[in-house]
Amino acid sequence: MNRLFSYPKRIWNRLLRRWNNRQFAQMAKTIAQKSVVKEQQSVVFFAASTRLQGVSLNAAFNLLSAWSLRLQGVPVVHLACECGMSLCVLGTNNQNENELPPCKKCISQSHFLFPGADLRWLKFEQDEQLARLLEGMTLDDLVHLIYQKVPLGELVLPSARWILRRHHLIDDQRTIAIYKHYILSAWSLRKDMERLLKKINPRSLVVFNGMFYPEATARWVAGQLNIPSISHEVGIAPNSAFFTTGSATAYPVDIPDDFQLSVKENKVLDGYLSKRFKGDFSMAGVKFWPQMSKLDEKFLKFTKKFRQIVPVFTNVIFDTSQPHANVVFPHMFSWLDEVLDIASNHLDTLFIIRAHPDESRPGKASRESVAEWVKERNVESLPNVVFVGPEQYFSSYEMVQRAKFIMIYNSTIGLEASIMGAAVLCAGKARFTQLDTVFFPRNTTSFRMQAESFLNAEKIYIPASHQENARRFLYYQIYRTSLPFDRFLQPDGIWNGYVKLRRFPWQALLPEISPTMHAISKGILENGDFMLPTETPEIRSN
Repeated sequence: MNRLFSYPKRIWNRLLRRWNNRQFAQMAKTIAQKSVVKEQQSVVFFAASTRLQGVSLNAAFNLLSAWSLRLQGVPVVHLACECGMSLCVLGTNNQNENELPPCKKCISQSHFLFPGADLRWLKFEQDEQLARLLEGMTLDDLVHLIYQKVPLGELVLPSARWILRRHHLIDDQRTIAIYKHYILSAWSLRKDMERLLKKINPRSLVVFNGMFYPEATARWVAGQLNIPSISHEVGIAPNSAFFTTGSATAYPVDIPDDFQLSVKENKVLDGYLSKRFKGDFSMAGVKFWPQMSKLDEKFLKFTKKFRQIVPVFTNVIFDTSQPHANVVFPHMFSWLDEVLDIASNHLDTLFIIRAHPDESRPGKASRESVAEWVKERNVESLPNVVFVGPEQYFSSYEMVQRAKFIMIYNSTIGLEASIMGAAVLCAGKARFTQLDTVFFPRNTTSFRMQAESFLNAEKIYIPASHQENARRFLYYQIYRTSLPFDRFLQPDGIWNGYVKLRRFPWQALLPEISPTMHAISKGILENGDFMLPTETPEIRSN
């Protein structure tokens, strides 16, 4: 019966996707007609891990940026997968390692997106010598594998963690099978990439994310050949992209020392924050808070039993930002173990451990979760520790207002708490720790000492620079580094984070018309910083 009712929706979604694909194909053909090559050296675009069917935000960022360059006379080469991996990341069924990826649908989608483009296909070729070497290897062997000077195990690790939804991989048949597929595929890609990049000799390589193994392998090869590489990810603002010559998931931003917010810019930021503090925001097309509830009277009454409150905000352990965060502690759960030990020695303090709302997202739920850690450590047996699960939507900001100080790993709530004037003790490298925005001890001993000092202090002195720098960073992140694609894209109405084209003339992609394309073109072609001009926050429609 359920299948009967869902059937019309499936048909409707299929028709919508076909229509959306035709719109992309039609614009792609227009771009091909209007493009006249004026330069010799190409730019290579590669984003195999952005989608299978449909067009995700990052697939669209990659494609529209390439269109803009072509309209400027820059030759562009797209690399696309034609069964180029025995098992790709998005095509992996983490319940069944033997299920083949949907290559036919993915290849069909590529044909829709790249008509009239210089398209080079990547095809998988298994290296039998490497396959024999992998036989009988343990998971630890695979993770540390270096083959012919290529760190295959290291290149594959973030993808394995992401698809298996855990940081600590289990040494079982399924994990080993997936890891071997990824290693063999990465090696095949390495050979293809080296051959193609040597032949093309591009001025640069543009990839999605740079952490998933296809793009990570491409970046590694480009580095060996001294070809500059650029990575991109979703920006903090809705429908926006972040481009960088560094690692996009680390979010490196060079904010000038003399950058200060004007009266107008402060007003713009306050408007954004008023929405954010109500839970009215999304990222990568996903709205994390369906609603945001106030703390109820029963809970508030319970908090009065304690001398002070310390909220503890966690992250999703398998997220591709986590490898960058692990500079003080080896991983987030190691930090949580330290927090738990601190809590057990301060029974007069209420510690509220909050799981990230994305930890239980349908289809992407973590298999190594904070909820699991709470259960394994018997956390709630302590009378002064409360766990808030990812499905509980009461206000984090209200907790911050009532806190003595807050603890974070590398969550954005730390930046917002600093803006609210709270003391923030950070345990992982975050995008905003490049500025003096939070208390960020450089080793575990210093972290423990700082926590003990805060817990025992009558009052915590917070440098004024924390709030000031937090506001500077957040404004810069939203209105300078987040490049808006609202003019070109809108939700496709089928999947969260997937898009279709708006109606716009092809000239809108020219850098003299679009500030977004100006920033991207200047970054790629002139070694620019991928930043919007200071005078254009109004261009963002969301």
